[in-house]
Amino acid sequence: MDSIKVFAPGTVANVACGFDVIGLALNAPGDEMILRRSSEPGIRITAIHGADLPLETSRNVAGVAVQALLQKYERPDIGIEIEIFKKIHPGSGIGSSAASSAGAVVGVNHLLGEPFTKKQLVRFAMEGERLACGSAHADNVAPAILGGFTLVRSYRPLDITTLHTPEELWVTVIHPQIEVKTSDAREILKQKILMTDAIRQWGNVGALVAGLYQNDYELIARSLEDVIVEPIRSILIPAFHELKLKCREAGALGGGISGSGPSVFMLSKGEENARKVAATMDSVYAPLGVDYKIYVSQINTEGVKVID
Repeated sequence: MDSIKVFAPGTVANVACGFDVIGLALNAPGDEMILRRSSEPGIRITAIHGADLPLETSRNVAGVAVQALLQKYERPDIGIEIEIFKKIHPGSGIGSSAASSAGAVVGVNHLLGEPFTKKQLVRFAMEGERLACGSAHADNVAPAILGGFTLVRSYRPLDITTLHTPEELWVTVIHPQIEVKTSDAREILKQKILMTDAIRQWGNVGALVAGLYQNDYELIARSLEDVIVEPIRSILIPAFHELKLKCREAGALGGGISGSGPSVFMLSKGEENARKVAATMDSVYAPLGVDYKIYVSQINTEGVKVID
């Protein structure tokens, strides 16, 4: 195989209570990437469509992620060309850098005959995240590669598991067209938290996982509460509290900030409710004078996939 085209999904990280440990994959939006073997040694980003991002390998998340893979493969001399079609806006909070990193390592792994497992690929993709925001976190790249909901039990050592995804669970995402850099959003977080808040958050994480496995939508709804990060980051997002309240009134189970924002996600039981939530999001944001995009999607349980 000399070339391959892949779809790399957008992702929702944190999922309310699961800061840096829980994420989910979307069916839309997502990037597309073409990866080719080359007779010329080295990794080259040949073109990026849809975003103004660096072509230099060492400054591009896809390039850095593939470099990590080839070093582990012990063939850094292999020639790889990468062409990226960005459909996920950088700084959107729905895993733009993760999609590029994940799509690149999955595609190259296919070109090499799949010497690495999907879980091994997560570690390489994390190097792209390190470049993007200074932290090699996995809550975006893990669901992008593995699909569905994922949980990062530990970073040292890296221990990631896939969670059950209820069939009727849908997600609605609104992306206000403003940029919130992950590095900036991390800087405003508190470095110390109250024990009472930590206990409440742990309870929500455990209950969310239980709710997913039990297909208990009411338990999922009660668990979608973030008492640590959301109170601080929500000030960066226009009309956040009104949006969240009205989406719940429209039938959403609950939701919160997607990643570091500015996107906001809401989970719903069934497509009909998810589309009602989308209409509500539109009604809240239409008068604000802020451009935005809305996506309605089932949970993507496949992750990065090869396309024609």
